[in-house]
Amino acid sequence: MIIETAGLRLQPVSHDDLPDLVALDADPAVMRFVSGGPATAADQIADWVIPRMQAALREHGAGMWVLRPRSGDGFLGWVQLRRPRHSRARELELSYRLRREQWGRGLAVQASAALIAVMFTDSDTDRIFASTHPANAASRRVMEKLGMRLASGVGADDRHFPAQHRPGGPALPEAAAPDVEYELLREHWLLTRGRGSSGAPESLPA
Repeated sequence: MIIETAGLRLQPVSHDDLPDLVALDADPAVMRFVSGGPATAADQIADWVIPRMQAALREHGAGMWVLRPRSGDGFLGWVQLRRPRHSRARELELSYRLRREQWGRGLAVQASAALIAVMFTDSDTDRIFASTHPANAASRRVMEKLGMRLASGVGADDRHFPAQHRPGGPALPEAAAPDVEYELLREHWLLTRGRGSSGAPESLPA
């Protein structure tokens, strides 16, 4: 399934995308809050990431979509929704990764919003959640712009300073710090964005 927005074309990942995916993960700035900087090995992307995402699309309608301009072929990054391994709930985990040159253009919000709309209208998904490093302010802004809220169970003191980041708490390397989780429930999405919204994404057969 191909998804189009006003400016983007989201295409299911394929092995033809391998060079772009490898180059993306080779940028230490892109990987700062993922691995602490080190790149993902090319064989891991080829032999595990791509096949797993293709299987997710076949089996659950989720997976990874590569972002390209609607009117061009340049690689911008990717967005994905996947089923958590150990959950039986009707929920999906959102993640996204963009080339550094594309940061700050609102592309992660645009692509993620389109994918969320498709999942909440065309599947039985009840909840979509996303996690990020507490210091990753840009990623947290994306989640907030999508209408996500801090997941229930996160206390007021945890909203900005999880235990390892509170004043006086023990310091941890960025890659080792626990993530914060945001969520968007179907009923909340329907009330705020799912009815009578303009500019809905267009889904096309792959």
